[in-house]
Amino acid sequence: MRPSVDPVSGPESHTGQRSPGAPRGLRGLCSPTTLTGGLTELAWVGAHVLMYPLGTRMEALRPDPRRRTGEQPPAVRALFCEDPLAARVPVLLVHGLVDNRSVFSVMRRSLRRRGFAHVCSWNYSPFLTDIAQAATDLGRQIERICEQTGHDRLNIVGHSLGGLIARYHVQRQGGDRHVDSLVTLGTPHQGSVLAHVLPTPLVRQLRPGSPVLRELEEPAPGCRTKVTAVYSDLDQMVLPTQSGRCDHPDLGARNLLFRGVGHMSLPIHRGVLDEVAATLAGLRATPRPGRHVAAVA
Repeated sequence: MRPSVDPVSGPESHTGQRSPGAPRGLRGLCSPTTLTGGLTELAWVGAHVLMYPLGTRMEALRPDPRRRTGEQPPAVRALFCEDPLAARVPVLLVHGLVDNRSVFSVMRRSLRRRGFAHVCSWNYSPFLTDIAQAATDLGRQIERICEQTGHDRLNIVGHSLGGLIARYHVQRQGGDRHVDSLVTLGTPHQGSVLAHVLPTPLVRQLRPGSPVLRELEEPAPGCRTKVTAVYSDLDQMVLPTQSGRCDHPDLGARNLLFRGVGHMSLPIHRGVLDEVAATLAGLRATPRPGRHVAAVA
């Protein structure tokens, strides 16, 4: 697949060691990457507000029989050359806090255009108060999708809180038996200091060191789900931004830093879309738990 990420905003893989944070000082704030990312974030937030009402209804799973790998252009077929069944594995998109499936409007269309046949999203209750309960509900949705498609495993892409809900299900509720790959986008794996601003039961669970996050730090030996955590140095919701990394030793997650991409822009950024598609197609190797690899893409 031809890479479409420019050298400035391209991903950096930091699996075993922490990457440098955001550019420091006024020079960093005024860099072209940061300014472009900020303007993109503002434009997308405005567009997302307009689309939000369209995403309030739950999306039904509609497999597209036309999405067969052999019928796609060579560039698309190359995504699945190592695993010809990857195009048929269902992909479930899980949104973040106070949001709905409309945030994935670009990603859903992009994945389908790239040959993924079963792409759907899940709206959890806007009155959610507990991550563990949401993870249980997610498990029921996964079982329904597996029953409808005939597949016993699927992939999940979770934005913000959606990634944490999916990780809890995989790590604490045995969801790894059904989830092959989990990709999180701007997920506060280590909490966010902004969670101290709003003292609701759910937001309190997102505070660094909360009981739920401490539970996720407990050992998870034998977890079969491959985890990729995408985070950004321009994330306004996950603070500090390195909290978007997943550093659990038993998960051996692949951590990708994208520079100059806002929190809401992660699901629409072209480089992120490329990485998500390549990861779900099995073209991105995830290190084994306990091994530490650091490389720059």
